[in-house]
Amino acid sequence: MKQITATGQTVEEAVQSALEQLQTSRDLVEVEIIDEGKKGFLGFGSKPSIVKVSKVHAKEETPEQEVNTELKKQETVPDININVQAETEESETELPAHDPIEEAERYIKAIASDMGASVEVKTTVNGREVHFELIGDKIALLIGKRGQTLNALQYLLHLTINRYTDQYYTAVLDAEGYRNRRKATLETLASRLSEKALKSNQDVKLEPMPSYERKIIHTALQNNRKVETYSAGNEPKRYVVIRPSK
Repeated sequence: MKQITATGQTVEEAVQSALEQLQTSRDLVEVEIIDEGKKGFLGFGSKPSIVKVSKVHAKEETPEQEVNTELKKQETVPDININVQAETEESETELPAHDPIEEAERYIKAIASDMGASVEVKTTVNGREVHFELIGDKIALLIGKRGQTLNALQYLLHLTINRYTDQYYTAVLDAEGYRNRRKATLETLASRLSEKALKSNQDVKLEPMPSYERKIIHTALQNNRKVETYSAGNEPKRYVVIRPSK
């Protein structure tokens, strides 16, 4: 009996890895789950699933048994084909279509609950932009320092909403008006640092920000002819520079 131990992000992935290494199929092996693993959150605290897969040798049939088996197959093939086709057509009819917005709502509720902050979600659709507003008692957990956790959740939500559709959506995740408060803070920051750049006659570099926050800085100063703004660096540490106009 040939055995192999394999790992994966899930038990199924680990089993599939073992099957590929053994070059066999699921019905010809015995699976022992050593560790179911742990999913973790945002890549932290995760553990791989570990399984032991043993290849089972099929019993050899005598010539007489082989003949009987083949006859049974010939007798049952027409019925099996009809049944499989009927079941397939029925399954295709009954399978519900995924609503990408509903999937995204369920996803963000589930991940917030795992973080210990159960929420309600208020969704607003404006063309291809979908705005999700989180409402709950422990919103601070979902926002994080300077919105870093909220930004990470928005990225995951963006991937989720576009998973089940050919139409591209932009997901915006907010938590009890945090985005508007952050926008006002960034606009004030832009004004203050532009004055600093003018007084010192030197470039002023801001902290790294996601693209939509950098856009707030650029927009806030676009009508100020005394200064110029541009983005520098590479994602995810790209930042805005404010410099006196030449």
